[in-house]
Amino acid sequence: MSSQLSARELLELGDEGRTKTVLTQYWPQILGTFFGVGSAIFINFQTRRPIFSGIQKHILLTAGLVTAFTYAQKHRDNYFAEKDAILRHYLELHPDEFEEPPRKKIADIFEPWVPVR
Repeated sequence: MSSQLSARELLELGDEGRTKTVLTQYWPQILGTFFGVGSAIFINFQTRRPIFSGIQKHILLTAGLVTAFTYAQKHRDNYFAEKDAILRHYLELHPDEFEEPPRKKIADIFEPWVPVR
């Protein structure tokens, strides 16, 4: 992506040329597995049982949390897709409100430096 694109062009561009990273794709599964196994180990530790006893507990907690996190991720993706669609639609209806701001040089932004001793 070029940094020369305006906010309007970036919003209209959408997901073109963007790919999800591996971590982003598998984040719910990684997190669900970590917390599912960790929760089962913690429960066994608190009840003074061997850490990996009751393997069904590990499997059920892991499957349940992976499912819950995957659902939450899909819900989040749908929410942001709808939000972007609303913004695009508003941008189409009111293009005069999104004028390109004039470019400024850094020298125009900074105030002159006066040393104080």
